[in-house]
Amino acid sequence: MIESATHRWLIIGGLALYGLLAFVTVDIDPARIAEGLSRASAFFAGWLRPDFVTRWTDIRAGLLESLAMTAVATAVALLLSIPLGLAAARNLVPGPVYTAARSVLAVSRSFHEILVAILFVAMFGFGPFAGVVTLVVGSVGFLGKLLAEAVEEVDPAPLEALTAAGASWGSRVVFGVLPQVMPRVLGLALYRLDINFRESAVIGLVGAGGIGATLTTAFSRYEFESVSAILILIIGMVFGAEVVSGRLRQSLL
Repeated sequence: MIESATHRWLIIGGLALYGLLAFVTVDIDPARIAEGLSRASAFFAGWLRPDFVTRWTDIRAGLLESLAMTAVATAVALLLSIPLGLAAARNLVPGPVYTAARSVLAVSRSFHEILVAILFVAMFGFGPFAGVVTLVVGSVGFLGKLLAEAVEEVDPAPLEALTAAGASWGSRVVFGVLPQVMPRVLGLALYRLDINFRESAVIGLVGAGGIGATLTTAFSRYEFESVSAILILIIGMVFGAEVVSGRLRQSLL
């Protein structure tokens, strides 16, 4: 609490002046606002009349592409995250390896998928390949970090017994670590599969393939009935995938 009344009024006046200057410098066009409201009303009207027929071929192709992107990206990310996660576990590797692996995982989680998708679309062009690489990058950081944390929390008794028996590092990992963490890792992979389907719809908006690209096309043509149909299908599939993956995770864990 600012005790001085003078200081309080100076701060209030400064904030008010800043707000006024911000309002003045923002380009507010009443005509564009009115046009936007008109489009919004058209969109909500289209939402009430979803059209699954007119663009069904494109919608089906986009959904199948998103499903393929999701499955491939999650599988590749799982394969990559296991060695990275093991290398990022403090109780398994020396300090330099731990630091390097943790740095890789931190970088892969540092940027939102949209930014990564824009980068890979610029590198590889429009299409699902850029989308798959984007999903792999984000998934590796997610799965690798959680795997490393799970490895650091394993029961040390099996590792100590294997070490006392003269087992190699690989044998200690295969027989002492992986049996303890793999059920959790598979559960996390199913959870990430659910996330990746949602992300595939989002990154498609910037040209990285999938149903998002179909959605962008429908938006650009003001086909709001088709937009409504696509959104309903996305919501339904996400809900269904969440239910199925949730039950599978429960059975694994």
